[in-house]
Amino acid sequence: MSVFAAFLAVTAAAVAVLAVLPRERAVASSSVLGLVQAAALLLSAVDVFVRGPWSARLWPLAPWGVLRLGATPLSAFFLLVSGVVFFAVSAYARGYLKRYGRRYDPRVFSIVYHLLVASVALVVVTADVVSFLIAWEAMSVLSYLTVNFDHLDDRATRAGYIMLGASEVGFLLSVAALVPLAVAAHSIDFAVIARTAPRVVGPAARWAILLASFFGFGVKAGLLPSMSWLPRAHPVAPANASAVLSGVILNLGVYGIILVNAVLLPVTSIAAGLMVLAVGALTALIGILYAATENHLKRMLAHSSIENLGLITVAVGTALTFWAAHLPALAALAWIAALYHMLNHSTYKALLFLGAGAVDLSAEELDMDRLGGLGRRMPFTSLFMFAGTMAIAALPPFNGFVSEWLIIQSLLRGVVLVGFGVHVLFALSGVLVALTAGLAVTAFVKFYGMTFLGQSRSSAAEDAREVPPPLRVGMGLLAACALALGLAPTYVAAGLSGVAEPLTGVRGLARLVPPFFAPHRLSGGLRAAFHPLGAQLGLGILPPPGLVFLHQSASPAPHVVFAMSPGYFALAVAAVVGLTFLVVRVLGRARRRARVRPWQGGMEAAPPAMTYTATGLSNPIRVVFRAILTPTRPVDRERVVATHFPASISREVGDAYVVDRYVFLPIALLAMMAARVLARMHHGSINGYVAYAFLTLVAALVVVHFS
Repeated sequence: MSVFAAFLAVTAAAVAVLAVLPRERAVASSSVLGLVQAAALLLSAVDVFVRGPWSARLWPLAPWGVLRLGATPLSAFFLLVSGVVFFAVSAYARGYLKRYGRRYDPRVFSIVYHLLVASVALVVVTADVVSFLIAWEAMSVLSYLTVNFDHLDDRATRAGYIMLGASEVGFLLSVAALVPLAVAAHSIDFAVIARTAPRVVGPAARWAILLASFFGFGVKAGLLPSMSWLPRAHPVAPANASAVLSGVILNLGVYGIILVNAVLLPVTSIAAGLMVLAVGALTALIGILYAATENHLKRMLAHSSIENLGLITVAVGTALTFWAAHLPALAALAWIAALYHMLNHSTYKALLFLGAGAVDLSAEELDMDRLGGLGRRMPFTSLFMFAGTMAIAALPPFNGFVSEWLIIQSLLRGVVLVGFGVHVLFALSGVLVALTAGLAVTAFVKFYGMTFLGQSRSSAAEDAREVPPPLRVGMGLLAACALALGLAPTYVAAGLSGVAEPLTGVRGLARLVPPFFAPHRLSGGLRAAFHPLGAQLGLGILPPPGLVFLHQSASPAPHVVFAMSPGYFALAVAAVVGLTFLVVRVLGRARRRARVRPWQGGMEAAPPAMTYTATGLSNPIRVVFRAILTPTRPVDRERVVATHFPASISREVGDAYVVDRYVFLPIALLAMMAARVLARMHHGSINGYVAYAFLTLVAALVVVHFS
């Protein structure tokens, strides 16, 4: 608790200092204070892992219990992930926020940012319903203020209001999930609820709480059906706010789902886990389809965030299903996959949003059709974005590969469950996840190739230059994290196993990461199969458990279900590339080399307008999935200046999100029809209004009489 108290003290000091500092010194000071604040947040997470959970009483709220703060391994994990993102974003902000200095007071954004960091931390360390809901609402309002910082832009204002409205709907659903738990347990304390609620809440109430919590917190996570606010908010938000939104805020939606359905009231129905699994798979597919066909850098990354949160939800649904089926070891595997992918997504998505901000700052353009060739003009940014692209496309040795591979392997373990329908749903979910992974590669080949490779397709891209060092430092830190998390997955899994253990009651690490550096603890079959392949590579240099990542089936006849090692893969690739380079250099000395201009179809020089564009690259996906991506019907609009003489005719094509088109638009049309019917009642006649009051009184008396 003392470390977390120090974090709160740093936050208060940062806000106080920024409130009195001159405007011109606010950006640099906020960056330094943000680094200190993020470091304190990281230390508070490490303190929980080293010294164990803690709890602190605030004040009583009779007769419902006591307002408390408390940290568990799960909350410490979220603090750690948030601290990593906040640290990189704070370093980045020093060079980025200067672009807003002429129009806005940077002190306002800085104060809101530091308060947002504190609210995020409080969300995951509150230990009662009331404190949690207060912290959640503060976090929602503060995140809205960061996204809507450029409030003089009407697009930012509109997107901010949509984001805030969606957040409030989700908040009301979350209240509807948490309040019945507190009433059932006669306490607002999470610990009391976790002990009491599973014994007193009936099956129907369990389903109601599951649906309210999943779809309520799912709004914040950008899950189906409440996902369309994300691609509206990201394009208008500052890049550092976008990085925090995708790398931190979306995670809190998953935290709320886990808190209610795995800690306070663990699911006991396989159908509940399957529902979460199905929603996650559909969310991932819809998100990546829109990402693959989008040409705006930040809007594409927003759709990709929807995809990745869908993949995390797939793993959460898999874990809940295994837990309900009384398979805690497999549930632990799925929880590790979910937490691992959440950590990975936070690092590479924050990196990519910061990179998009660097492109916007330098080229003042985010349309991929008008970019290109930035790799030569922004070499450091290009390198860091390449790392982020490799990670998000799940290509080894970067981190996205490990967690997506674990998610797919968790789905494949669904064969141990009973029931034809369960097998079909797991198989379909696996197919959708595999399709999502393939489309992600296509999407981010376009993302990187059309932005940083080839020719510049506009004067803005031609004039771009490398961004200042603070921006490169922030991106470089996250790129290094993405590589490290991919090279050493066994050590990451060892830490995540301790986070997942309280959720399942078992420590599944021994079956997931066998200790190859201690052969006497391995079965003879594993030792014979893997030691000749180099499973002991690094013995005496690296700490246990080694670099091999595999999963063993349960007794009585354990066997290897899957195995991989990104560390070995990276070493093999480095060796092959190095050997190839040496061979080419040695053999090439005796050859004559000539440099000539590449052939360009017989033309002197191919103009940028004739090169391939992002639209052309993604058009096959748009054609194949037209049923999902079809926009609303075009509308012709005429402006007439005289009879039979229109001044102009324009055609507008609405880009309605698929969920808005099939879910929210019909609801909105029904609401408008009801409003038009009710509007007829406002006729201005006093006699009519008296009649309404009289009829209402009669109806009330009838209801009371017969009730």
